[in-house]
Parts: sequence; C-alpha cells; structure tokens
Amino acid sequence: MNPSRIEQLEKFLEQNPDDSFVKYALAMEYIKLGDDATALRFFISVLEKDPDYTGTYYHLGKLYLRMKNRTLAEETYREGMKRTYGKEQHAYAELQQALNDLLFDEADD
Repeated sequence: MNPSRIEQLEKFLEQNPDDSFVKYALAMEYIKLGDDATALRFFISVLEKDPDYTGTYYHLGKLYLRMKNRTLAEETYREGMKRTYGKEQHAYAELQQALNDLLFDEADD
C-alpha cells in the first residue's frame, strides 16, 4: 500500500480531471488496496470519457470477475476486443484469452 502514491495521483487528477491515465492508475492502486468499489468507479469514469483507453477493459473484466459478476466481465472483454481488433494485437490477444478462460471456466461449472 502506498498512500503517498494515491495522494500524488489525486493531486494530478485535480489538475486535469479528464486524464484517463491518472484515473486508470488510481483504479490500479485501489485494486491493490482491495477497494474494489473505488477502483470500479475510476475504471468506469475512464471508459465513459475515453472508451478507446483499451488497457482498462482487461483489468475491469478481472475486477468484475472478482466481484462475482461474470456477465459484466464477459461484456467488458467483448467490448475491449471490438475496440482493439485490427489495431492493438497484443491487447486483443489478452482480452481474447481472458474471455476464453472465462467461458472455459463457465463450461466446467
């Protein structure tokens, strides 16, 4: 846990409230703290303003899984795949693997 990192990021966010990178970084810090609700709020804020900030989709999907919401995790991975298709092959492959893992896991239940 690094409260000074969060404090620093929050200061950056005050200076530039629409900065997707800062919101994403804050979400990741709150995940480390186990504060899923706050992380979720930041991830959603990123995608509302900047839906092509594609790194968010993988981590948001994982967060939904941890929160036991498989439906939203699947929707998130699929949306991320749509946004990365033909543009960001590495991100697309990661999202596809996460979706495959989710669907394979589901088939085992």
